Amino acid sequence: MPSVTITVNGKPQTAEVENRTLLVQFLRENLGLTGTHVGCDTSQCGACVVQFDGSSAKSCTILAVQANGAKVTTIEGIANGELHPMQAAFREHHGLQCGFCTPGMVMSAIDLANRNKSPTEDQIRHWLEGNICRCTGYHNIVKAIKAGAEAMARGSK
Repeated sequence: MPSVTITVNGKPQTAEVENRTLLVQFLRENLGLTGTHVGCDTSQCGACVVQFDGSSAKSCTILAVQANGAKVTTIEGIANGELHPMQAAFREHHGLQCGFCTPGMVMSAIDLANRNKSPTEDQIRHWLEGNICRCTGYHNIVKAIKAGAEAMARGSK
């Protein structure tokens, strides 16, 4: 089995993995980082989104061996003693229901806010096309992302 070293949430992590091990499996099963969810196994729902070398990516589409040498940030790695501004905005604007999709939504939203400091509602909705929430109509999620992007632009993170 090949050995991989992936920097996860700022810490190098090395493990032997089977060639077919997905990054999401590596995170959940090898590292115990269960905030990254497996929702559909087909790259459709976005529950497994992480930051991969600075951009949001669906970790169910990446093999762990492909991530060798990469920097990965999971939902567990974005808070630094307090909620990340995007997490706080989701809480404040009721942008979650059951919470299953929330980690992937937050990780996608952070990428959007890093690319576009003031996204419009249409831009947010377009960006979220790869993320599915089965509990809500997205209205509060869009409000949360707008507020989170504003907070990030003010320099909170």
